Amino acid sequence: MPSTLEQLARPAVGASKPAPGIGIKRRWQRWWSARRPRSDTLALTQRNVYILPTAAGWMLALTLLVLLVASINFQLNLGYLLTFLLAGSAVVGVHLCHATLRGLSLRLLQPEPQFLGAAARLQVQLHSSTSATRYGIGVAVRTRAREWAWTDVPAEGSSTVQVAFRPARRGLQGLPTLMLETRYPLGTFRVWALWRPAAQVLVYPRPETPAPPLPPGEPQADGGPSPARAAGEFDGVRAYRRGDPLRLVLWKKAAQSLATGTHGLISRDNAQSQRHELWLDWGATGLAEPEARLSRLTAWVLQADRLGLAYGLRLPGRQIAPDHGAAHRRRCLEALALC
Repeated sequence: MPSTLEQLARPAVGASKPAPGIGIKRRWQRWWSARRPRSDTLALTQRNVYILPTAAGWMLALTLLVLLVASINFQLNLGYLLTFLLAGSAVVGVHLCHATLRGLSLRLLQPEPQFLGAAARLQVQLHSSTSATRYGIGVAVRTRAREWAWTDVPAEGSSTVQVAFRPARRGLQGLPTLMLETRYPLGTFRVWALWRPAAQVLVYPRPETPAPPLPPGEPQADGGPSPARAAGEFDGVRAYRRGDPLRLVLWKKAAQSLATGTHGLISRDNAQSQRHELWLDWGATGLAEPEARLSRLTAWVLQADRLGLAYGLRLPGRQIAPDHGAAHRRRCLEALALC
């Protein structure tokens, strides 16, 4: 009977072995990443711009070879002229193609936070300090299905392009590798460069849809007794009554009502809102999964912000006091993203 050590050393029956090329690919990626540190700015030089012939370039080389052999066999002077004219054009194309990227300066603008499931947009600025316009430059996220954003960079000027990617999870995410490419002017050579940005994008949890009703408000410590309310009601707002001051009307909600054709107005109820506070509590979501709780809290934050309510947020180990406004909304969403 084999010993325990022999059984542990022996590979499991049916266990899949990694493909031979995967290990080589991973080692190559680690070596390349060590040579290309992350940075939000990049200057393209001879050391980080690469060039190879395209399929059309290889076909042109084969055509030139056939023309040269035919010209030698039949002693065709016009054949020599055509061969060397095309070869000279290809050599000039190599220089122009490589010079289109060489010398560019790249800068990444800080990406805006996005919700999980939405595309995070990256803005890349390309600046040229030379007196020649650079044509046909593409920027894309380095994935299998690349969506290129093409631009021309004016002489001694700048151009901005936008590329997008979908983050896979919430929280603070690193940006993927970006690729720049050009085939100008003849399309016979492909020049490219790779860029690893150092910036990060904050990804908020995905809001629950449809948005559940807000939880009931909690009485303040000194607010005194109050009548019971059903779940989803909050005494800080009520239907508009004739004679209510215009400053109490929730105009954001009114605009949404007019857009949907309901024509309903909502006012703040100061007398009630002074006795209650709206708390969005981790334990009041009624869900078991942590991600589902974060999704519901995110939907509540957005709903309370649309209504113009003052609300607080309670998370495990953190509490944000009731407030309202764009800064408070951003603070609560950041806390949910990093929870």
